[in-house]
Amino acid sequence: MAKTSTRHQYALALGSNRPLSARLPPKRLLEAAIGQIARWGKVLAVSPVIPTPPLGPSQRVFVNGAMLLESDLPPDAMLARLQAIECNLGRRRFRRWGARSVDVDIILWSGGRWNSRSLQIPHPAFRERDFVLAPLCTIASDWRDPISGFSVRHLLARSRKASSGG
Repeated sequence: MAKTSTRHQYALALGSNRPLSARLPPKRLLEAAIGQIARWGKVLAVSPVIPTPPLGPSQRVFVNGAMLLESDLPPDAMLARLQAIECNLGRRRFRRWGARSVDVDIILWSGGRWNSRSLQIPHPAFRERDFVLAPLCTIASDWRDPISGFSVRHLLARSRKASSGG
């Protein structure tokens, strides 16, 4: 009997604000991460990389992007592989919101909600983060948040309205 595999789609957010070397500035680190992630599935789309102001104590400007990936990996296995990529590309987890060479988060997946000890999908804070929503909107504007029911486009508009005080 042939084994059937389930294909999942993932919306991933990528960010960097600390170069590893002159040859590996943040934008190149995101490109390297995307290349490594592509080994575990089919890349469906990659957003433009955009500069964004730092969040938290970090003083360095970030570059952020997003990608859509189709893969057989279930969420916990995908998380483990993404964390291995972060480590391979110099990520050290010393300080929350500190400078980092690369950060890759699972924002949404085609299965809707996922909750385990190590992972929550949708990402708990993505709805308020312009630096996640803006790149994601360029490649998945109609993808709906399974909790709020709002599309990525709508969440971005709400986030921008809230931050402008409107």
